Amino acid sequence: MANITVYLKCERNVEIQSEDVFMKDMGSLRCADSVAEAKLKALKVHHFGKNDPKRCVISSLKLVELMEDTCPNISVEIVGEPDVLVEWISVNKHKSWQQWGKAALVCLVSFFGTAFTIMAYHNDVGINEVFTEIYKMVMNREPEGLNTLEVSYSIGLAAGIILFFNHIGGRRITKDPTPIEVAMRNYEEDVDKALIATAGREGKEEDAI
Repeated sequence: MANITVYLKCERNVEIQSEDVFMKDMGSLRCADSVAEAKLKALKVHHFGKNDPKRCVISSLKLVELMEDTCPNISVEIVGEPDVLVEWISVNKHKSWQQWGKAALVCLVSFFGTAFTIMAYHNDVGINEVFTEIYKMVMNREPEGLNTLEVSYSIGLAAGIILFFNHIGGRRITKDPTPIEVAMRNYEEDVDKALIATAGREGKEEDAI
């Protein structure tokens, strides 16, 4: 296995469902020697104990050290992230009533919270007075109850929200990610960077010796 170049592309955040973490879980690994590649991918990197935190940060240099100890005379090229945040999660195959209850609660809070926000905004800007003045200018009389302007505005508001969020039920209007997905990805990246930086400052990062 002399003069073998191993390319390691680590992910910033990986989630596993078992207590043992292997090299193949860290990202992508590639080398010309298929035997060495299989051996390195099966290399155990970390073990989560029952009382251990469910999250750890592993340096790519630690991974290089483990690979060089297992397969001497190899050259490792790191082309991915310098640190990997590993999370141990447990996924239930069957959804319990607590999970359904949480999903229902989130839906209710989102629905009524959004409705309240829209109503509060309209009240702040005085949308009823604006509609009344526009109706009087166009029709030359006071509006009586629900009118065409309010109905058109409500339909346009719903259509605008659907187009902005690029989502109708389980279908997308276009292939572009929705604004919520973009915001969530940015939030996840910021959280990962903060957790990795905190682990490094507290000396909890698993690094090369």
